[in-house]
Amino acid sequence: MAIPAWHFVDDTLRDGRAVPPDGQALVHAGDVAICVSGLHASPRILDALKYAPGNVICRVLCDDVVGQQEDKLVCRSRAVEWRLDGEEVLREFARQVALDVAPLWDMPAAVRSFLETGNDTLRVAARGDAREASRAAFARGDVAAAIAGEAARAAAARTHPARSTGLAAAWAATKATADAGSWERYSALLESMVEAARQQEGDDLDDWSGFDEALALEQA
Repeated sequence: MAIPAWHFVDDTLRDGRAVPPDGQALVHAGDVAICVSGLHASPRILDALKYAPGNVICRVLCDDVVGQQEDKLVCRSRAVEWRLDGEEVLREFARQVALDVAPLWDMPAAVRSFLETGNDTLRVAARGDAREASRAAFARGDVAAAIAGEAARAAAARTHPARSTGLAAAWAATKATADAGSWERYSALLESMVEAARQQEGDDLDDWSGFDEALALEQA
């Protein structure tokens, strides 16, 4: 039975091959060993983000699974069900997890404004303020506040790829909460955001069904 999982890609696969179109299975013909060879994916999307070479999020079906660890699996056959450009959703996710740990520190106003709005004109000021507040918290021994500030700083790092921004913010927020369940919760959040973005992408497509018939009636 095929196992649903998550996988990130760039313009090509890591070995330079083209990413197969949706629905077409990619099959590995050689030996399969986790972390060594074969086709990898992760049951949790946030775990898949740790290995992401690009920002394209793929929902995949994995068949003939040979091995599995806590954060990934390896299989002989992997097919993309659907894919989504994760550039914006990953940056929004970073802001959301940074806001989640806002109660752990005295968040500067510029930082909160950026995290709540995503307004890029506020990003540089937000990143600088988050850095200074994080350093001050660390100096006074408030580790949770310092790491929460780092989550916000990561979310404001526009010069880094979206995948790195999302992962760094989620990692810092998880460390700040010191809650073993936070990683799972943030993974579920990212999944729901990806599903919402995918739905929105579908809603934004122009639907011309029935246009010809309506035009014919209008001209009759």
